[in-house]
Amino acid sequence: SSTGSIEDARALAGHLGIAFDLISIELPFEAFLTSLSGVFEGKAPDVTEENIQARIRGTYLMAYSNKWNSLLLTTGNKSELSVGYCTLYGDMAGGLGAIGDLLKTEVYALARHVNRNTEVIPWATLEKPPSAELRPGQKDQDSLPPYDELDRILRAYLVAHADEAALVRQGEDPATVRRVLKLTAAAEYKRWQAPPVLKVAPVSFGIGRRLPLVRSFFELNGAFMNVDFPGTKL
Repeated sequence: SSTGSIEDARALAGHLGIAFDLISIELPFEAFLTSLSGVFEGKAPDVTEENIQARIRGTYLMAYSNKWNSLLLTTGNKSELSVGYCTLYGDMAGGLGAIGDLLKTEVYALARHVNRNTEVIPWATLEKPPSAELRPGQKDQDSLPPYDELDRILRAYLVAHADEAALVRQGEDPATVRRVLKLTAAAEYKRWQAPPVLKVAPVSFGIGRRLPLVRSFFELNGAFMNVDFPGTKL
């Protein structure tokens, strides 16, 4: 985590009157790399090493939750869960997705509403580019369309049930539409393993929208072939 993110988290905890603890993941991360060095020999670092960091964080948080008899809330939103921009057993670890039914742009709108009278959520959190911070200089927009565009497509697809052709007729970029729909299809297996969310949308993942994990080649329309998955975190 960057220094800025740590200080934002410290400020948020202070505003909410909750405990703040800082625990390094460096030692277990290095231990994982050492243990895996033999089987990873000759392979360049990639998203695998990024996911190990997220899973260490998830293990720490679940241990804290167990020890203090508390419920771990996940921080993932509907945009990330739609396109699979989340890590199984990492940032997906938890018992309840409190904002899991809100698109990313809706999360920002909610945060600004919370801050309407006084700063509760540090403004720096809302003003900096979103990032998983699993590698230097990483930003969500390196791997995904801009969130206003992504959320517009997802809202029309998930709630209004617009298909690819309808989205293009509405003026969306054809290549972006196709990529978003393929990513959404490919991430179904992650959503089956996600914690329940607080339902606020007309169509929610889970009981409101669950598709078969194994679907025909023609139905997926090549969803797992010839598609660019930069930054996708398995």
